[in-house]
Amino acid sequence: MIQTPALPQARLEAIRTPFRETGADWVQPPVLQPLSLILDLAGEALRSQLFVLQAAGGEELCLRPDLTTPVARLHLASGAATRDYAYEGLVFRASAHEPQEVLQIGIERFAPEADRVSADADLVDLIWRAAMGGGRRDLSLRLGDAGLFRAFVESLALSPVQTSRLVRMAARPSQMAAELAGAGESALPREEEAVIARRLGALPPEEAAALLEEIWSLSGITPVGGRGAMEIAARLIRRSESALAPALSQGEADAVRAFLAVRDTPREALKQIARLAPGAGTLQARLTDWARRLDRIEAASAGLAATVFEAAPRGDFAYYDGLVVEVLSDALGPDRPLAAGGRYDGLPARLSGAPWTGSALGGMVLPGRAILEAGQ
Repeated sequence: MIQTPALPQARLEAIRTPFRETGADWVQPPVLQPLSLILDLAGEALRSQLFVLQAAGGEELCLRPDLTTPVARLHLASGAATRDYAYEGLVFRASAHEPQEVLQIGIERFAPEADRVSADADLVDLIWRAAMGGGRRDLSLRLGDAGLFRAFVESLALSPVQTSRLVRMAARPSQMAAELAGAGESALPREEEAVIARRLGALPPEEAAALLEEIWSLSGITPVGGRGAMEIAARLIRRSESALAPALSQGEADAVRAFLAVRDTPREALKQIARLAPGAGTLQARLTDWARRLDRIEAASAGLAATVFEAAPRGDFAYYDGLVVEVLSDALGPDRPLAAGGRYDGLPARLSGAPWTGSALGGMVLPGRAILEAGQ
């Protein structure tokens, strides 16, 4: 197992300082998190990287693989409207190439109302200054917007099922590649799966869950992973609907490929995206916001080095729905960002099951990568 290197306190303090200066409340959210919740946010592909435990009552838990979700849950439990939370703590991932315990220092910010453009620019500046505290001077910024892809796909006038399917695949390159490679084809689910899904889809949620539990009982099946019958029924229905939807046309697949290939300086990248879908209302509105956002980022962060904008969404967790920011080091390469963050306005509603119209965003630094003396 790769050990976490010892980190110099002076550099750690330099990373903490920008977060401390915000006046945020410092918190330590629980290390143990519900496994079903984490898998719902990140997908089953992350399961192999999680450290899973069985609680006394039978519930499956895992060591937190990130801190955004635990802090968001803490905020929702507090009942507060507006609050910033800073944190410093370990996250846990099973990996053969990285330490399994990784220190993060970061911030999460929640407010019922906010100028999102200004808040995003402030976050980028904050993450950049904290990352610089590690001592590296070969840093660059990678920007993106998880919501741009949905807006672009909606401009293609696809069916709702096709749109939903593409958006779910956005942060999973292998699935997206398979989807685009199958353009013009049709893939049907297994017949038994389609029959069950159709029967479940014709029932109210409670009756669908009861029917699925009866099928399990008759088949001697014991579900694993902490998911309830109602949730599994809903997922089975969605998967069947997705498989039954028509495949993309070759022209639609080419348009998606062109979007995902956009990678340039921010203003040039936005121009390229605008040319791909001229006149698309929602997309054009987001691009206009991005022009304002870049003005503010450039004004606030005079020390920023090279910046690139990538249209393709990134990240294990699918909760980002707006700004995505990463700080990169030439020495570490493009696949090992030393700091990251973004906007996730939809996450509180997913966690609470109640409407949420506020602003939610945050970011963190990985001192083990950011600190030059760590030898990374």
